[in-house]
Amino acid sequence: MTRTGQDGQDGQVGHAEQDRKAEPQDVRGALAALEDGRPSVRLRAALAVGTAPDPRFVDPLAERCAVEPEFFVRDMLTWALTRHPVELTLPRMLAELRSERARARSQALHTLSKIGDPRAWPAITRGHLTDPDDEVARAAWRTAVVLVPDGEEAALAAVLAGQLGRGGQETRLSLSRALIDLGEVIAPLLDAASSHPDPEVRAHALATARILADPDTGFAHAIEEAKRVVALGGAPDGGH
Repeated sequence: MTRTGQDGQDGQVGHAEQDRKAEPQDVRGALAALEDGRPSVRLRAALAVGTAPDPRFVDPLAERCAVEPEFFVRDMLTWALTRHPVELTLPRMLAELRSERARARSQALHTLSKIGDPRAWPAITRGHLTDPDDEVARAAWRTAVVLVPDGEEAALAAVLAGQLGRGGQETRLSLSRALIDLGEVIAPLLDAASSHPDPEVRAHALATARILADPDTGFAHAIEEAKRVVALGGAPDGGH
């Protein structure tokens, strides 16, 4: 039996309608998987969403980033977000910077560092750089160093130097790395901090200066040496 043109058109319309009906179910399935109780399922869902970007995924991905407890899943969620158009992800991440949830702020900052769009720079405030939550502050330091415009490195370095001596070793290492990435502009700030009345600030400044002078020096070694120097009331050989 010969198929008429109208029959062909009807068939195409039927397939299109089926596709439209199936698509929302696929989207709902992916979104449900992002909320699954098993980290491995959430990880695969984030991978799938990033592999086939869809504007409808941006808000759910951002919302999941704010509450996801597993680091490796959060990292995949960030990757999935970067796979979507920046015109959609940038405003959403900027909005998350104002969240009351620390994880939402830290993950938004991390994602902005991966997006790398300089339009995000004005939204990174002193409040983020000095956030009382170490994870937020560390993410802000890394992101600020990536996005800082030419000519504003010294002002950023001054804010970061004010955080010397903060937190545990991981936090201090993050700050030292951020400062060192800004280059020689940090040298006079480290000089000043090396005579700070707080011995923790002095030691952190001396350790950072040592690594700036010799990038092959490990942070753990540099900080221990700096603490010994501070305890003895001196300055390291070749240091500031």
